[in-house]
Amino acid sequence: MDQPTILTCAVTGNLTRPEQTPHLPVTPNEIAEQSLAAAEAGAAAVHIHVRDPATGAPSMALDLYGQVIEQIRRHDRQVIVNLTTGPGGRFVPDADNPRVAGPGTTLLPPEQRVAHIAEFRPDICSLDLNTMNSGDQVVINTPRNVARMAQVIRDAGCTPELECFDSGDLVLARKLIDDGVLQGPGLYTLVLGVRYALPFSPEAIAFARTLLPAGAQWSAFAIGRHAFPAVAQAFLMGGNVRIGLEDTIYLDRGVLARSNAELVRKARRIVEDLGGRLATAAEARSTWRLRPAVH
Repeated sequence: MDQPTILTCAVTGNLTRPEQTPHLPVTPNEIAEQSLAAAEAGAAAVHIHVRDPATGAPSMALDLYGQVIEQIRRHDRQVIVNLTTGPGGRFVPDADNPRVAGPGTTLLPPEQRVAHIAEFRPDICSLDLNTMNSGDQVVINTPRNVARMAQVIRDAGCTPELECFDSGDLVLARKLIDDGVLQGPGLYTLVLGVRYALPFSPEAIAFARTLLPAGAQWSAFAIGRHAFPAVAQAFLMGGNVRIGLEDTIYLDRGVLARSNAELVRKARRIVEDLGGRLATAAEARSTWRLRPAVH
């Protein structure tokens, strides 16, 4: 295929636990080092969450984001930095009174969820459009709150990556574009294989594509055992791809990946074996119409 494929590495995520794999990066130094190694292996973009260095639990601390970004930029100015804005959107109903937030609720005002975007002005940040069940929790992203987050993102000069877990998310994206909240046609990521969301299948990807605006840039990925098949499927259907320890901890059945770079190298082989090639970070910046790298 003529158009190179953009690979994003999802480095550590929010749900993968250190007890699942000893290779999950937790400290800012580990996250930055694995991001840089993933870029060297072929990732044009790195999608970053941060963790509490002491516990490994998800964190939203500004200083942790700052440390990761500073270290990445010290060594690589070109790789696209994509920060998450997903944390802060979970509601766990109290067992006795579902109107009350129970233990595990993380729901925050929209502006707090994007404080690190305003502070550090990354190239890209995720913007979740989903309101959905997640186990016994509910992820909540109302149109009004999405619009408030989108305004902060726009003011920071950052490009939102619209993460869509189901068909209604894509419908909402079109409405927000029509209303002028988001700039079209948009940059989309289709999230597949999450329980209670779009399943991983060629049919699901094909259907989701019909809901994208003309000219939209899109990627797709799946979690767990579908992670590498999704690399192949997204590539064959004309999309960009994603892999990383956020999405799967396994390189092969029963074989833990020792790093994000190892996952990226396998995804690269899949793309190249199917006749494609991975985009450089500079090519990805041009394709996604991002600002030039700062030197």
